[in-house]
Amino acid sequence: MEIVEDKTSQCVIIGITGRLDTTNYTLLENKLMELIDNQQDKILVECSKMDYISSSGLRILLMALKKLTAMKGKFALCSLQENIHEIFEISGFTSIFEIHPSREVALKSF
Repeated sequence: MEIVEDKTSQCVIIGITGRLDTTNYTLLENKLMELIDNQQDKILVECSKMDYISSSGLRILLMALKKLTAMKGKFALCSLQENIHEIFEISGFTSIFEIHPSREVALKSF
């Protein structure tokens, strides 16, 4: 998995490439917690290049959402591939997370 960070005037965008699973989820966890600990309260996770997510990955995203919600921030996802979106639907996470079809649409929501 590769993580790319991009800052805009609206938020920090975290781009994930590859598989987010039990072998590497701590990389994303550390990055998100670093941002939140530094008071970054608007985070967008861009998933167009993420091709797999395990329950560990889902847990990290949920943890970040809860922390940002508690600090009155915003956490959103965008550009989920069809198979990833299906995992979110099956797990019931589509009703928990703010999910946008593209980065452009997501940025307008910030």
